[in-house]
Amino acid sequence: MPRHLLFVTGTRADFGKLEPLAIAAHSAGFRISFFVTGMHMLEQYGLTKLEVRRMADAGVHEFLNQRAGDPQDLVLAKTVMGFSDFVTEQRPDLIVVHGDRVEALACGLVAATNYIRSAHIEGGEVSGTIDEIFRHCNTKLASHHFVSSVQAGRRVMGLGEPAEAVHVIGSPELDFHANPSGVSLAEVRARYGISFDHFGICIFHPVTSEAQTMGAQAQALYASLMQSQRNFVVIAPNNDPGSDAIFAAMQALPSERFRILPSMRFAHFSELMKNAAVMVGNSSAGVREAPFLGLPSLDIGTRQTNRASAPSLASATAYDTAAIQSFLKTQWGQAYPPHTGFGEGRAADRFVEILQDPAFWASDLQKRFHDQS
Repeated sequence: MPRHLLFVTGTRADFGKLEPLAIAAHSAGFRISFFVTGMHMLEQYGLTKLEVRRMADAGVHEFLNQRAGDPQDLVLAKTVMGFSDFVTEQRPDLIVVHGDRVEALACGLVAATNYIRSAHIEGGEVSGTIDEIFRHCNTKLASHHFVSSVQAGRRVMGLGEPAEAVHVIGSPELDFHANPSGVSLAEVRARYGISFDHFGICIFHPVTSEAQTMGAQAQALYASLMQSQRNFVVIAPNNDPGSDAIFAAMQALPSERFRILPSMRFAHFSELMKNAAVMVGNSSAGVREAPFLGLPSLDIGTRQTNRASAPSLASATAYDTAAIQSFLKTQWGQAYPPHTGFGEGRAADRFVEILQDPAFWASDLQKRFHDQS
């Protein structure tokens, strides 16, 4: 029987990173399935579980782990209970989690306590919010680590993980961006009702430690975008605490210059980025995907603090109107050489190569702290 890889996905963003790995693993003969939960299940965010269902030859199990307004600790508890029941029945050979979301933390905990082999994608990165704490917790729970950069790998080893369990593969979503999206810009515009010839992209997520000020930050940012007289495609924030205030601020944006979308298919989002004039906000796409595509991006606030640097990447607070206006004036429509600090678009090939090594499956699941000399 082929080995069974179970991928955990809770958001549209992490599915874009996991999908290339799953496709490559399936092509190499592994059995693939997805545990679908989190934002995927919520209509407010576009019911993106439908995107996962579109993947051929993959099993899909859906689990509703939250209601609107649930605190993160309650979401964590619900996910632990649901995922524990599921893996008890399925007993996969490898559980694959990504990043820093509470769903990944819950499923990583279940894997560790049940001695099921697990892999953490994109550990060792910094952001300075509760997400970073979750990310480092996931590192300690996982038995294997697939990181996006050498620097991230060093941080994972600094947390006591053995060098032989740390593999630098790059960011998996860059595999998709490195190739044609498979759709045209005209198809993107038609599907999502985008009438602009020239546009920027704005994605602004809540920062959980700043939940009380997210409304004011969003209002200040959107006011600067309106002042610029530019057109923007605005994609809805995730469901962390503070998102309601951002949604409220979004509703005041004039529809003639702002197209608000709950979510996008990944292929369409890739094509949109390849044709955008700039990107603004605090999404990870702005600090890793945009530089890879040579797209000027302005990182707003603290959510991605110290996570990346690139010639095409600038930063400002949401309240710094002058800096935002200057960026939009000088960087609109500029193009930069591709930045490869997070890989060159070959993460999936490297992922499969490691899984095909018998040593990967022979490693001991009893973890020990490895001091760095």
